[in-house]
Amino acid sequence: MPYRPFTGQNCSIAGALGVIGERWTLLVLREVLLGRRRFREIQRGTGAATNILSDRLQTLVERGVVERVTPDDGGGSERVEYRPTQKGIELVPVLLALIEWGDKWECPADGPPRVAVHDRCGHDAHPYLVCSHCGERIEPGEIWMRPGPGADEEQKAEPRLPPVPAA
Repeated sequence: MPYRPFTGQNCSIAGALGVIGERWTLLVLREVLLGRRRFREIQRGTGAATNILSDRLQTLVERGVVERVTPDDGGGSERVEYRPTQKGIELVPVLLALIEWGDKWECPADGPPRVAVHDRCGHDAHPYLVCSHCGERIEPGEIWMRPGPGADEEQKAEPRLPPVPAA
């Protein structure tokens, strides 16, 4: 499917999807973040066709999410690896949120195929959203949006989304 930019949308979700929203991209990123660095390893883990995988990796490199490196293994090998950048590593919470959602709504009957484990304590982790101000857990129905500093005039005209429910 050809890439179509979200032209004219002043939206951070649209901006993010412009980088990671194409089919296969999050699966490619999953493989890189799981430590699979070589093209064939990533292909084996995703099942993506060679041309698709090449395109997705190129996009991720161009957008600074992964870097293409040729490690010096001392043997003169020209093997290419793909490694996550800080920008890519910071997508881990997004992938964990997708895993949690998938485990809840689309999981096989016998349980999730993989379980996140917190490295420090060694226990299974079930990440959730926390307010950066008060530290309390945020439930899905407890979020609303206000115009930010980059809001356009139309967005500024809608001071709260969703609006306060009528009593």
